[in-house]
Amino acid sequence: MHKSLKIGMTAGTLGALVALGGLAPAQADGHVAKLSVLHGVPGLTVDVYVNDELTLDDFKPGDLAGPLDLPAGTYKVAITASDAADASAPVIGPIDLPLEAGKNYTATANLDADGKPTATLFTNDISQVAAGEGRLTVRHVAAAPAVDVLANGAAAITALTNPNESVLTLPAGTISAAVAATGTTDPVIGPADVNVAEGTNTIVYAWGSLADKNLALAVQTIDGLHSNPDSIPAGEAGLVATNQANESTGLIVGGFAVLMGLVAAAVVGMRRLSAARR
Repeated sequence: MHKSLKIGMTAGTLGALVALGGLAPAQADGHVAKLSVLHGVPGLTVDVYVNDELTLDDFKPGDLAGPLDLPAGTYKVAITASDAADASAPVIGPIDLPLEAGKNYTATANLDADGKPTATLFTNDISQVAAGEGRLTVRHVAAAPAVDVLANGAAAITALTNPNESVLTLPAGTISAAVAATGTTDPVIGPADVNVAEGTNTIVYAWGSLADKNLALAVQTIDGLHSNPDSIPAGEAGLVATNQANESTGLIVGGFAVLMGLVAAAVVGMRRLSAARR
């Protein structure tokens, strides 16, 4: 089954990713992994070096780049100031990112709970979901204490801490999402409408700093996760099934424009229209 991530990127970012595709990993086995990169450190424009090659130039807070198909293996990543001449004095890293064939990853440059720049590698869930349902993954990569995630005003995820994630399976539709300190309902982020598209993993990141009052959301979507049939109509989403935390791999090394699920919804709509015409 085809699986792809729908995000926005500039021409410069796309060119940098093409360059990354030519890099050889430290340990390659000829198979493919997918990697996206999220910049979640406020106020810091950076350059990203992979295997000592400049890969993302002037990468800005909130930017999301990828996904890129890469040979499986281990890649050395260093994040530097945007005016650095090379990767010899990184502000984050260097770290090794081990990528396995057939898996989908997002690497984040973010703040830890104490506000120090760090990096985290997440493995994205690309398993199938039932017809008429979508997956919502929430990741805490902000300098903030434990939070609750509110869906339509009710706590759907509780006591989520940096750098962890939690996963919900929902009927496809739109929910009003907000982030609040654990045990409260007063949002520190949001509320914002999040479209959970059928057959899609909608991944929401809480990033930034509570103390600096610059908390924000970034959203990426991975579609193509349908089970057959993949065209059951969906309305407003209500919470169902799971509310379980998935394991995430954190790589602690010292330290995207919000893209709601509209793109994924459009893709699903076009697929349905195409199927109806056939």
